Amino acid sequence: MGTVRAPLFAARACAAPARARAARRIRSCLAFAFALALADHAAAAGADYKIVTASEKSTAVRMGRDLARLVAPSADMSLETVVTAGSVDNVRRLRFEPNVKFALVQSDVWQAFVEEADASGGGVANLVRPLRVLVPLHREELYFLVRADSPIGAVHEIRDARIAAGPLGSGGAFTTTALYRQMFGESPSPRQVKYMSDEEALLKLVDDKSVDVVVLVSGQPAALLADMKPAARRLLKLLPLDPSHPASQAALRAYLPATVRAANLPNLLTQDLPALAVQTLLLTYDYDLPTTIGFLTDFARALCASLDRLRTLGHPKWEEVTLELGPAPPAGAYYEPTSIVLRDCRPVPGPGTAPSSRP
Repeated sequence: MGTVRAPLFAARACAAPARARAARRIRSCLAFAFALALADHAAAAGADYKIVTASEKSTAVRMGRDLARLVAPSADMSLETVVTAGSVDNVRRLRFEPNVKFALVQSDVWQAFVEEADASGGGVANLVRPLRVLVPLHREELYFLVRADSPIGAVHEIRDARIAAGPLGSGGAFTTTALYRQMFGESPSPRQVKYMSDEEALLKLVDDKSVDVVVLVSGQPAALLADMKPAARRLLKLLPLDPSHPASQAALRAYLPATVRAANLPNLLTQDLPALAVQTLLLTYDYDLPTTIGFLTDFARALCASLDRLRTLGHPKWEEVTLELGPAPPAGAYYEPTSIVLRDCRPVPGPGTAPSSRP
């Protein structure tokens, strides 16, 4: 009997580790299946993303809220609109902040980042090179405000004036100093440029007169100016662009011609005003995760399908958005998965629901 039982006991002893290994494999497979189920559930539940914009009264924040309200739900996406310091801040947030999938950035700011990355590499290259242009959107006008009794009569006359350029690090501050260099061939001196909020700048312009010019960058109708009372015309005036002046011609080599409509600023203007503008870009990251690609391509489809709805229910700036990509972006590169969608975009009237590209 002993000679019979010994092999049985040996077989059972050998089978025990095999059963343990099998149990571990089963547990591993179950854990993997559970993880996949969780991922599928998260995908089914939609994505929680963020878009970084600009200050509370900016056109950018209103455009971002329109995307969150009228486009994102059709892509099964919850989109939080984040108020920020502006374009420069937005580039950094898009690169490093969790869940920030979109950023509104002025094209001159983006161009400067890309050129710096190409020239110097290093940290700027690490910041910029993974970012992509999703689509060009609207134009933001540049407003130059002076006191009503100021001897400054046109944009090209601001040389050597004390200028309020917007908050330090904002897109408006960048544009103000870049435009000054473009027009006059030199940077404004440190004593000339003051960095502060637009609201504070207007108070300093009118009350203590410590600045001579306030520069605002905002798509019309700019809320801060459109909300002014009729008395504003006795205190402030907007400077026109003289396209025939050499400094203005230099500016137009880098910035876009524009017209500020009197109808948008009835308490400041009695007639339309020639002006400058800068393009706004919608940026994203060069994502390669299939789930994220799916959400972003769905978003691009929803944007295409909802353009007429945005024009009807959103900010007036949607009227000038075409979603056309052109042969190449202003700088950097387009995000390839959404560019394929948008190049085939044929906007249709009414609210649109994007078919899902996710299984």
